[in-house]
Amino acid sequence: MARRARGPGGARLLSISIDVDPVPCYYRIHGLGPAPDELRDVVMRRCVPRFAELFARRGLPATFFLVGEDLDIGALGGRARAARALCADLVAAGHELGNHSHTHPYELARLPADVVAREIAACDAALREVARRPTAGFRAPGYDLSPAMLAELARLGYAYDSSVFPAPGYYAAKAAVMAALATAGRPSGAVMTDPRHLLAPADPYRPSMTSPWRRGQAPVVELPIAVTPWTRAWAIGTSLLLAPPWLRTRVVAAMAGRRFFNLELHGIDLCDADLDGIPGELVARQPDLRRPLAAKLAALDAVLDQALATFEPVLLRDAAAWVHRELA
Repeated sequence: MARRARGPGGARLLSISIDVDPVPCYYRIHGLGPAPDELRDVVMRRCVPRFAELFARRGLPATFFLVGEDLDIGALGGRARAARALCADLVAAGHELGNHSHTHPYELARLPADVVAREIAACDAALREVARRPTAGFRAPGYDLSPAMLAELARLGYAYDSSVFPAPGYYAAKAAVMAALATAGRPSGAVMTDPRHLLAPADPYRPSMTSPWRRGQAPVVELPIAVTPWTRAWAIGTSLLLAPPWLRTRVVAAMAGRRFFNLELHGIDLCDADLDGIPGELVARQPDLRRPLAAKLAALDAVLDQALATFEPVLLRDAAAWVHRELA
C-alpha cells in the first residue's frame, strides 16, 4: 500500500463516528465529582436519537462507539433496556456499533493487561447481544492506545482500532486545561495521552503490536482521528461545531488533502442544556453546552454539506476493510 490510504477506485472516504460518552464522563473531566444519577442516560436517551434522525434524513451511515455499562441491565435496569432497544434500531438502520470500553476509564492505557482485557471483552459481549453480529472496531477513552489494548483486540478478531489522534495542538490545549484545574484544586479525571502518539501516521496504517504509534504488522489496522495535512490541526466535530464559519470551512477544506476523513463527534455535541436539563455547574465548564441545539445542528449540516462534496461516506468497518485489502 502507498503511504497514503486510498479508497476503492481512488475515492476519498468519509467515516462519521459518535462517541456516546455519558454525562458522568464530563463531570470527571472537569473535576466536578459524582454526576446526578438522573443524567446517566441523557446522552443516550436525548442526543443519540437526534443523530439518528439527522443521518436518516441524509441517508448517511455512522459508527456509534458505546460504553458497555450503558447497556448493562443488571446495573441500570430499564434505562439499559431502553438503550439496547435504541441501539438495535441503529443497527437495523444500517449503522455500526463500536466498542468504547465497559466503564470508560480514562486511564485504561495505563491499567494492567488483565483489567484492559476485561474492559474490552465486557463491552464486546454487550454489543454482540445487541447487534447480533461480531464487533469490528474499538476506540479507547481519551485517545490513548496501548499494546495491551491491541493484544485484546487481536484476540477478539477486531478489524480496526480508531484511537490514535496525532494532533499536537489538541494535546497542548488539553495539558493547559488540566494544569489549570489542578491549580484550582479540582484535578481532572482525564489523563494525558502518551506523547509518542502525536508522531503516529495521520493516514490509516497497520501498527506495531508493541509500539502502536509506529507502523508494524498488527492484524488490527489503525484508523486515526482526523487531523489536517502538514499542520495537523484537529478536525473533530466538537471543535468544528463551535468554530466560526470561516475557520470551520477552512479546516474541512484542508481535509480534502487526505484520502480518508475520520470525522469524530460526541453524543453530547447534540445536547441542549435547557431542553435536556443539564446543571449549570457543567454548562459553565463545557463550552458546547452553551450553544443552542439549533445552532449546533446548523453547523453540523454545514460540515456535512462541505465534506460530502468531496468524500464518499462509509462505515468505519468498511473503511477498515479496504485498508486491510490494500495492506495485504
